Amino acid sequence: MEAELIPSEDWGVDYLATRMISRPHTLEDTGLDHFFVADLLLKHLNLVSNQTLHQLSRHTALPGAILEPVINLLRQEAKVESRTENLSGKGLRYALTDRGRAVALDALSRDGYCGPAPVLLSDYEALVRRQSVSKCVVTEEDIHRLFSNTVVEERLLAQLGPAVHSGRAIFIYGPAGSGKSYISRQLVRLLAGPVYVPYAILVGDTVISLFDPEFHHPVHGEEQDPVHLTSGHDPRYVLCHRPEVTTGGELTLDMLDLKFDEQRKQYQAPIQLKASNGMLLIDDLGRQRVSHMDLLNRWIVPMEEKRDFLNLRAGQHFAVPFDMLLIFSTNLNPLELADEAFLRRIGHKIGFKTLEPESYLRLWQQVCQEMAIENDPEVTRIMMTELYPKQDNVLLPCHPRDLLGLVSDYCRYRGLPARLSRESIRWAWQNYFVHMDNVG
Repeated sequence: MEAELIPSEDWGVDYLATRMISRPHTLEDTGLDHFFVADLLLKHLNLVSNQTLHQLSRHTALPGAILEPVINLLRQEAKVESRTENLSGKGLRYALTDRGRAVALDALSRDGYCGPAPVLLSDYEALVRRQSVSKCVVTEEDIHRLFSNTVVEERLLAQLGPAVHSGRAIFIYGPAGSGKSYISRQLVRLLAGPVYVPYAILVGDTVISLFDPEFHHPVHGEEQDPVHLTSGHDPRYVLCHRPEVTTGGELTLDMLDLKFDEQRKQYQAPIQLKASNGMLLIDDLGRQRVSHMDLLNRWIVPMEEKRDFLNLRAGQHFAVPFDMLLIFSTNLNPLELADEAFLRRIGHKIGFKTLEPESYLRLWQQVCQEMAIENDPEVTRIMMTELYPKQDNVLLPCHPRDLLGLVSDYCRYRGLPARLSRESIRWAWQNYFVHMDNVG
């Protein structure tokens, strides 16, 4: 029986994907061979001895019906021995023999991975295509609902909605403090529906860890018993919310390649692979420690071909899916970061600007309410007509929260309730903006 979830209009995902990862019943269904599963079992028993079939099934994410024949053969080869917990013979536990321990250590020296069984790269590629961000439908109503409690100018919404709907890369630029990072991080919520993420993928005979709890957050209520269920999805996958991966000034080129842990003999997937079927935000582009041109050139082929190329230490070169909402964000001039040829490859270029006074005042009032600070129309008038003209009337979305935070600091220090006054706003202003004429 194949596993199916009840489709939801809110999820908006292709649920035929669940058919592709129906629970395996035979070793052949997994795509793995006997030798790989045997080595994986030996690794787990080397890590924790005296395990039951139930425990081994949970640790390997493989049903007991698949593991039993492998364990029996390992017993015949004198690599595993069984122990009973009571006289009835029930509650069998398995442990390594000396021979089994030697084989386990040899397997660990070649590949240190010891977790849930991986899935074949070809199976993962097919699943990513079925869960593609390009299949997510984004409507005008969706984006207005997402930002219903946020002050965002209509011009931006009219650009952001079609950009996300297209599934193509987005280049966002504008002055610091214009809300680029905050708004960009919200866009992943427009990608409706959870996705299946494998714990690991198998390339040849090499395992690459993919599931990362920092980015992959399971949907509650999806836990399965890998031993006794005869239906349900393949437990080698986890149903997760669409991943959101953000990186900024810390980004380096090696973060985009496979990471190999020399001590543990394990491969870890790069950030773009962890972002598959979700969002990857490259924030503060141009502020990295490596050349921004080197970073941008790294993305040209993946963006055009929808696949990326990675290398194992032995020299094996292989392709992986490149499917995500890719967003570049910068407060630098895009024309100084990338040439026209690269920018043409990015479907949508969206400029963030300073706020108009009307929008700024709406945001100011909203933040006042959130921070429980009593607004004073006269103080607001002074701010807009006397203070901001000295700052060239640059109204940024970050200002209200930052300034009102300073007002709150000032009032708490003075033992006063948090409220706007001429004194508190001028003090906040003096501490927030840099005034070079005050430097002796």
